[in-house]
Amino acid sequence: MKKCILPIIALIALAVLNSCDDTFRRASETITADELREYTSILGDDSFMGRKPFTPGETVTTAYLAEELGKIGFSPAFGGSWSQEVPMVEITTRVSGKVLVTGGKEKLELSAPDDIAIESPSMSQIVELIEIPMVFCGFGIVAPEYGWNDYAGMDVKGKCAVVLVNDPGLYTGDTTLFKGRQMTYYGRWTYKYDEAARQGASAILIIHETTGAGYNYSIPRKSSVSPGLYMEPGEGDITACPVTGWFSAEAASRIFETRGLQVDSLRSEACRPGYAGFEMGTSISLRLENSHKRNSSVNVAGILTGSMHPEECVVVSAHWDHFGIGEAENGDSIYNGAVDNGTSMAWAFEIGEAFASMKEKPERSVIIFFPTAEEQGLLGSSWFAANPPIEPKNIIACFNNDLLLPIGRMKDIMVTGYGQSELDDMLAEAATAQDRYILPDPNPETGMYFRSDHFPFARIGVPALFARGNCDSREFGKEWAAEKEKEYLTHMYHKPADNYYPEMNFEGIVEDARVIFDVAYRIVTSDIRPAWKPGSEFASIR
Repeated sequence: MKKCILPIIALIALAVLNSCDDTFRRASETITADELREYTSILGDDSFMGRKPFTPGETVTTAYLAEELGKIGFSPAFGGSWSQEVPMVEITTRVSGKVLVTGGKEKLELSAPDDIAIESPSMSQIVELIEIPMVFCGFGIVAPEYGWNDYAGMDVKGKCAVVLVNDPGLYTGDTTLFKGRQMTYYGRWTYKYDEAARQGASAILIIHETTGAGYNYSIPRKSSVSPGLYMEPGEGDITACPVTGWFSAEAASRIFETRGLQVDSLRSEACRPGYAGFEMGTSISLRLENSHKRNSSVNVAGILTGSMHPEECVVVSAHWDHFGIGEAENGDSIYNGAVDNGTSMAWAFEIGEAFASMKEKPERSVIIFFPTAEEQGLLGSSWFAANPPIEPKNIIACFNNDLLLPIGRMKDIMVTGYGQSELDDMLAEAATAQDRYILPDPNPETGMYFRSDHFPFARIGVPALFARGNCDSREFGKEWAAEKEKEYLTHMYHKPADNYYPEMNFEGIVEDARVIFDVAYRIVTSDIRPAWKPGSEFASIR
């Protein structure tokens, strides 16, 4: 009889394995192109009024998200509520009169927003700068770990810091300088604004350059003519510079040319370790009128409670907000954001539905999270990360997406921020089942890892993955895919043309959702805790 025990055990183990495989397969197959299309068409409809926080569009959007989370089988994530209040202030800034740059006998009048895109996070109703000195501060970076300090020996208190976009590694190609072409957080405009405030500057203006920014000047231009959302500073917080913004490349060239200088040459010089900035010998004068509206926007989230370890979870996130109703283009003034970020919300819903369809719920919890105010600087996800419904140490991983292009099936899975964590390795393994390969972001200079809602999770130590098919079309190849992405970024990104179109092909997003479901499934049905990789700037946090 003893001889029969081992085969019986083996048969039982095989049956359990087959059952698990069947459970996973059935759940994965609930992710369909038809449902992705339906979610996207609804979320990108004019009736959502561009999904802008503090508008009727927010009310419609957040009510819909909560209702759909309930329909697919999730429960409210915030102590019985679907929503988490995020206190903010909306500031509308109007440039009153002329913006003047004066140097000796030279006087330049700049046009806002075409030459200079100005915003103000100040709670003052009037912000006026009268001939405050301008100081060129290289890239505006203080990074002790790289031995870099663009403010060394410089006094910018009460002055206007003028800085370059991105970080030095991009322009030298030297992989030992910062991270070479891959942007570090020091290259982000949010960091530069914060650092200038720490240095005591009254204003900071970044010189726009399309490669370094990752978008053309129309993006900060458009942002400056729309109301901005900000977190009100709490006690002990650093007070932001009263004036923030961007020079267009052309305007910056005109300013420096009056001093006999060229921006390109200054950029090359500023890439050298030990480079010293300088007083520009010019001053800037402007007057801003600010109006304020205090309010709370909301994050929306649902939870599928784990059967064995409900206190542990993975988060699947996609921001719900866009730009509402604004400046008209080609007769259209509703910024529907069907791709940014309707397709990603559809992706999140479908992953959530796959988990909820399982007869036996996973051991760990799953949170589907729709943050607010991503477009204003990741405000909603930052608030969530600071005030999570589950302890940060028990958030095992975050899976986020943004800008999922509905252009068909892809051979690649592009990982933004590749090399940060073991989630990359898990994704590579899951990708083989779809006959796909992992591709690091071919444009790491755009700093996308710091520009979407996984980043606040990374900052509190949660391994975070941002991955999607993007670069290698199964049907048409790489050049075609690159052209499609360029077409979207040029003609639709942050524009009213970002609408739902019947010709959208969701088959690739089906595969993107299924491969992330695969990785997340492995985590919530096991005791796996993905780790940061050695060398990641986030490894020491967790």
